[in-house]
Amino acid sequence: MLGGTYGRHVCVIAGKGNNGGDGRDAADRLRDRGARVTVIDANDVPERVSGYDLVIDAAYGTGFHGEYRAPDVGDARVLAVDIPSGVNGDTGEAVPGAVFAQHTVTFAALKPGLLFGDGPARSGTVEVADIGLDVSRASVRVLEDDDARSAMPPRSPSAHKWASGVLVVGGSPGLAGAPWLAATAALHVGAGNVRMAVPGASGWELPPSEVYSRLLPVEDWAATAIEDARRCKAVVVGPGLGLDECTGGELRRLLADVEAPVIADADALTLLGRDAAEVLSARPGPTVLTPHDGEFERLAGGRPGTDRITSVRQLAKETGAVVLLKGPTTVVCHPEGRALLATTGSAALATAGTGDVLAGTIAAFVARGAHPFLAAAAAAHAHGATARRHPVGLVAGDLTRLIPEWLAGG
Repeated sequence: MLGGTYGRHVCVIAGKGNNGGDGRDAADRLRDRGARVTVIDANDVPERVSGYDLVIDAAYGTGFHGEYRAPDVGDARVLAVDIPSGVNGDTGEAVPGAVFAQHTVTFAALKPGLLFGDGPARSGTVEVADIGLDVSRASVRVLEDDDARSAMPPRSPSAHKWASGVLVVGGSPGLAGAPWLAATAALHVGAGNVRMAVPGASGWELPPSEVYSRLLPVEDWAATAIEDARRCKAVVVGPGLGLDECTGGELRRLLADVEAPVIADADALTLLGRDAAEVLSARPGPTVLTPHDGEFERLAGGRPGTDRITSVRQLAKETGAVVLLKGPTTVVCHPEGRALLATTGSAALATAGTGDVLAGTIAAFVARGAHPFLAAAAAAHAHGATARRHPVGLVAGDLTRLIPEWLAGG
């Protein structure tokens, strides 16, 4: 960060604990390399520190609580030790005067506070430094590109189209676009055969393509959908489905009888609401729930707390389902408490239909043989990583073509 040490002027703001000890050790090492170093006690920080090439923030670490106001450092760059002072290590919440760093060196493993809330904006580029601690028992892990790309099992040489079939149940008269996005995503990402079943739709609403369209009756459609699901390895239900009482009853019938993994998305989440745990307890197969914050509130009775991992864990345990909570950092929790994080979220995804594409992508991973827990996280990672490559002008339909390119390493 200094472009060399000799003659550079560095300020180290050091607290009393281990974090401050790290800062003082850094000061000694920099002096040995010819830098001029000033150490300021964290309890006596002035409003402004000026004339420095670099400020090392070692005031407070992950155990911070209370108040802190970082000094004005002028044009100096800031390096944070473990986590920027004033940022909560578990939630990423920051007090108003918390540090803004250009770079953070964190030890042993990422801290949740670097990934959630204000943490990413205040941490800058984050580097994990191995200091010999055993982190193999961590119950929360962050996916990397290779994890997502290797999550989908390859097709067997003897595979046929039904070996990885997907059924998408959604839509309603005049609203077939949402299930169409989910279905085309599933087909492009890797499903062998995709059926889209739309209650009450007319044939003209469903354009001809490789997706097989099934027109369901307006009422009593669950029996037909259940029969279609018997040949499929994954089922998506909910995009554009509608919210009337009849639809809610049919959804419950479907969930009670389908043995294949079900990805419940969009309207299905609202229809389940606070009854999700009761309804899903009778499921003969696994379920993935994919809420955004508002849908999470309908399922859990309250919005996610600042500790998003704990909130999702609680809902996963309550419902017995894999729960994927969308966000800049997407949290995926197994009912047993394990968590996977997809940190590739992008503002480019804040456009209509991207959630439908995500549901179809998860279904493709599941249909190809990935465990629903890993499938949900890998799909979220690929979804976000793809969007980051195309920050301008991206629409949901583009993702159905671009995600497979990203998965292939293109």
